[in-house]
Amino acid sequence: MSYKIIGKYIKEIKFSIPNPKTFFLLSKDISNYKINVDIKSNQIDKNIIEVLTSINLIPTKNNYDKINTKIIFSTIIELIDKNIDKKGVEKIILVNVPSEIYGELRKIFVTLFEYSGFKDIKISEKVDFQKLYDVRKVQ
Repeated sequence: MSYKIIGKYIKEIKFSIPNPKTFFLLSKDISNYKINVDIKSNQIDKNIIEVLTSINLIPTKNNYDKINTKIIFSTIIELIDKNIDKKGVEKIILVNVPSEIYGELRKIFVTLFEYSGFKDIKISEKVDFQKLYDVRKVQ
């Protein structure tokens, strides 16, 4: 492995349901929302990178009230291989790190929903970050 995780934490949590109507619509029709995963990174030091993986729920139709749900999970990594090329670093940031931390991030997200009264929230247990990376390269 050409990197190691040296720290991880929840950088930001937003969880706001604007009104009871939205709560009831969401609990009855969760299928009208989709999960959005986003990955960004920041160079902290020469071989230290912060990988920010965010997950949020967005409506698939325009006529749905928007709930504000978002978690930004920060993973601090140290690159061990000093000679790794740019493509290798990109793959670590966009595939390896998110694949490694997604289960933990998902668990936090699902727990927020469960403690907010949503018992049947279905969020994919696996995300194929390699496939997303490959699709991104083709575009």
